[in-house]
Formats: sequence, structure tokens, C-alpha cells
Amino acid sequence: MIDALLEPYQFEFFRNGLAVATIAGALCGLVGVYVVQRGMSYIGHGLSHAIFGGFAASALLGVSFLLGAGVWGVASALAINGVTRRGKIGADAAIGVITTASFALGLALFAVFGGSGRSFDAALFGSILGVSTSDVLVVAAVAAGSVAVIFLCYRQLLFTTFDPEVAEASGVNVARVDALLMLVLAATILATMQVLGVTLVAASVVIPAVVARMLTDSFSRMLVLATLIGGTCGAVGMNLSYQVDVQSGPTIVLTGAALFAVVLGWTSLRAALAQRRPLPTA
Repeated sequence: MIDALLEPYQFEFFRNGLAVATIAGALCGLVGVYVVQRGMSYIGHGLSHAIFGGFAASALLGVSFLLGAGVWGVASALAINGVTRRGKIGADAAIGVITTASFALGLALFAVFGGSGRSFDAALFGSILGVSTSDVLVVAAVAAGSVAVIFLCYRQLLFTTFDPEVAEASGVNVARVDALLMLVLAATILATMQVLGVTLVAASVVIPAVVARMLTDSFSRMLVLATLIGGTCGAVGMNLSYQVDVQSGPTIVLTGAALFAVVLGWTSLRAALAQRRPLPTA
């Protein structure tokens, strides 16, 4: 039993994949708190689809994936933020138009110029087979940069997350803070796409934050819990992925979904028991 559990650790690709999945899960959980608290859960789904357009273009042009998809993702994030700031179009509409068009363009490019097989499936659903040591370093660098941004801009991000109008009146450049958060989210999705896939990144951004929100009302504790939950789901899901021979992305997301179901049941039961508890008499 123990030998079967330890078997995948003899392979370098699995060790690299485990490191990326753990760091990526923690990073998604951390950034996801801001996304969930802002009511922008759909944006993670949208940006991941937008980045797929850059992935397709970079693959066909023969340029670096990080360069092509990175530029595409950042441009999409800034475009969404810019359109939303104009006030006439809501964030959901801007996300729907820009990101779905980008995803459709990626599918069209693959259909016209050819794009099927393992690399195409890995982009959609994630795969540990192509994870190298350099990928681990890239994800670690993105995670370190994101943590630094959140630490240095903690007060501004907190203020704009809960009351952007008052933050604007208090002198906070809300547009700049929003754009910074979008860039961090785009970098997070780009770095985690190889393990999670474009169709499942959003779930890894949202689920840890939602579970953490059910466990605490403190924002600072929520950040810590979501980071720990995301990293744990990434590590557990990666091991299960190898054992059941299923792609890494779906397994990691299903691990998070199972944890969500357990926490939801526990908190619901606790709330029901609290309501049935008799009130103290005078």
C-alpha cells in the first residue's frame, strides 16, 4: 500500500508536477479571495479562456507560450478593466464579449491550421507530463511576485475590494489597483494553466476562497485558509491523478469540490444545531 503511494515520486515529471500543483493551488486560493469577495468569480473563467487564444496563436507562430499567451492574457485583462471602467457596460458583459471571442479565436486557429492530440488536450484539461523544472521555477516566481504585490498593496486592495467608492473619495487610485489585481490574476492563470487547463483554472481560483469564507469571517484569516486549502487540494489531487490515471486538472478540481461539500455539510449541521439549542432562561 505504502509502496503504491510512493511509486510516483521516483519520476521527475511527477515531482515537478506535484510542486507546480501545490504552488499553483496555493496561489489560486490567495488571489481567489479577492476575486470572490468582489463578486467577480466569472472573471477567472473568462481570463483562462482568453489566454487560450494566446496559447493557440503562440503555438502556431512558434513563439514561446509564456510570451504569446502572457501578452494575450495581460491585454485581455486590461481590456476588460478598461471597458468596465467606462461605466456603460458591466464587468460580466465585458468578460463575456472579450474572453469568449478570444477562446473562439483559439479554437478557430487550431481548426484551420491543425491542433489536436496531447498538447491540445493538455491546454484544455491540464497535464503533468509536460511539466519541467523550469515550469516549477516560473510558477514559484509568479507566486512570489503575487505575494509581494498583495503584501505591499494590502490596504489599497482591501479598501477597493469592500468599498471602492469610499476608497476613491479617500484618494486611492481605484483604477490602478483594479488593473494591478487583473494583472496578478492573469499571471496566476497563465502560470497554472499547464497543470489545471484553461477549462478548470476558474474552479481552483474560486473553490478555496469559498471554503475559507464558510470557515471564517476574518479577511486576513480567509487569505491564509484559502492559500492552505488551495495548496492542499493541489497536492492531494495530483497524487490522486496518478493513482486513478485521470488528468491532473479534473482531479484537483474534484478534490476541492469534495472538500467544499464536506465543509458545507458541516457548517450547515452546526448552524442547524445552534438554532435548536434552547435559549438561556433568566
